Amino acid sequence: QLVVSGGGLAQPGGSLTLACVASGLTSDPWVIAWFRQAPEKEREGISCISSSDNTTWHSESVKGRFSISRDSAKNTVFLQLNSLKPEDTAVYYCAIDMSPATLWYCGSKYGPLTSLYDHWGQGTLVTVSS
Repeated sequence: QLVVSGGGLAQPGGSLTLACVASGLTSDPWVIAWFRQAPEKEREGISCISSSDNTTWHSESVKGRFSISRDSAKNTVFLQLNSLKPEDTAVYYCAIDMSPATLWYCGSKYGPLTSLYDHWGQGTLVTVSS
């Protein structure tokens, strides 16, 4: 089970921290990825992290502004959102998968594929507006 927290309203240039807490993990390694879906747009993968070697990936749209990290003791993955822009407004989701394909994609230039993830947390709305 994945529980997401930390969304809300931020001003342009502001920051938010999202958290994804995973419970009932029985397999390792795993990949937790963050996706977002803006109104009338497809869900896009923006970041992922692997538990095996802490490999991370960020999409070009968030690279240098967002940062993914994990607290292994708490089975929690964080997404730090800095320098927020109005176009970052979306519902943000985390998802987890343990397949070799998921591990490969997170470590590649392609990043997380939505279709590979079966277990999703509930979304949290991030609104960036002045």
